[in-house]
Amino acid sequence: MEAASADPLFDAEDRLQHALDLAYRHLARRDRTEIEVRRHLAARGVDPATAEHAVAELTGQRYLDDARYARRFAEDRRTLDQWGAERIEQRLLAAGVEPELVAAALAELNPEAELEAAIAVLRRRLPEPPRTPREADRALGLLRRRGYEVELAYDAIRAYRRAEPPSG
Repeated sequence: MEAASADPLFDAEDRLQHALDLAYRHLARRDRTEIEVRRHLAARGVDPATAEHAVAELTGQRYLDDARYARRFAEDRRTLDQWGAERIEQRLLAAGVEPELVAAALAELNPEAELEAAIAVLRRRLPEPPRTPREADRALGLLRRRGYEVELAYDAIRAYRRAEPPSG
């Protein structure tokens, strides 16, 4: 029924049902943003008006909820991948989540947990705390690529240095 979205023989109700079927299958794997669903439907030949109607219906049924998506994404990326706030923010914005929803999701994250996550990244990737300026720069780069803000990265490096006695 892939052709249903473009076929004039199908009425608006059939086109909407086809769009909903496509969207439900797309949402079955994981949560998606409204924009991701719109793009998916467009790629499958669903006309924009039908796609908008489908997105509105899915939102009304709470199958689509960008605020929920942002909260879960932020929590998962912090917990599972130990990403910093900047990287989480960049990815959510790239996924089409509204900036105010991104800010709300980030505000729900525990700032102390972010510092702990940064220290955990350092412990996992660096067998010993950075002692030289070059090692500290390497540690800073590692944390910045993970999306940690500069000041928090420095705090994590200092905390890692304090927690680990020098070997020797």
